[in-house]
Amino acid sequence: MHISDILSSPQPSLSFEFYPPKATAAWDVLYETIRDLETLSPSFVSVTYGAGGGTRELTHDLVVRIKQTTSIPPVPHLTCVGHTQDEIDAILTRYAEAGVSNILALRGDPPKDQPNYDWSQGDFRFAADLVSHIKKFNESGKHPDPRGFGIGVAGFPEGHPTTPNRVAELDHMKAKVDAGADYICTQLFFDNHDFFDYRDRCDILGINIPIIAGIMPVTSLGGMKRMAELAAGARYPAKLLKTLNRAAENNDPSAVERAGIHYAAQQSAELLDNSVAGIHFYTLNKSHATRQIYASLGL
Repeated sequence: MHISDILSSPQPSLSFEFYPPKATAAWDVLYETIRDLETLSPSFVSVTYGAGGGTRELTHDLVVRIKQTTSIPPVPHLTCVGHTQDEIDAILTRYAEAGVSNILALRGDPPKDQPNYDWSQGDFRFAADLVSHIKKFNESGKHPDPRGFGIGVAGFPEGHPTTPNRVAELDHMKAKVDAGADYICTQLFFDNHDFFDYRDRCDILGINIPIIAGIMPVTSLGGMKRMAELAAGARYPAKLLKTLNRAAENNDPSAVERAGIHYAAQQSAELLDNSVAGIHFYTLNKSHATRQIYASLGL
């Protein structure tokens, strides 16, 4: 289903994100986890991929498998890093032939073994360049849907870690929208005020495409610390930290998990009450936390 159809529904979209596992054997487990979500009728699932070529191929295989064997629309990530225009066209052609309807276009992170990665040497320097290229592919008529791929881009309510200038950051977002993006999916955040302020600032700039909110339930203190390292710039409000610390006082990991899920459920309820276009759950490849949030919201 094209993202335009998903987001035109009177109900907010509800979706999940998964990342590629390191072990090859774990891909079948991940597929079963995703397939089990069919009972929740999610609007879509997105699948990330990293800078490694082997992992990327497995991601492409998983996306096609989801499309062909489940009722859940897959939204694969596509990044600028390490890709030529021909390689991007080959990926888009494969997805188009499989009937995949949507892409999340990202600049992406450079490979960990290339800290001085030279963006100027690639075919795509910015996410807006990738969006423009996908738009041209759409106009070529190679996709069975005359609209071509629906194109999503990333937003950063707490600010992009490499762009401390918040005015320049939104200029970059406007460039992605002007290039042809259909919707924005935000990075995770833990204070809804950051999201509402971001949405208002986008509106001031004339960015009027739907903005989906990214939510991640914190299920352990260790996981929170790891996410703080991965999602550079993620801000943990004092309210959340106090809640988790209280739950951790009795050395009961399940109490921390319940507290984190309750906090994310409250976040989600407030977003739904304030006309959010959709909620995108970062699952860390585990669906039980988001299932509990679904139940608490009556979804």
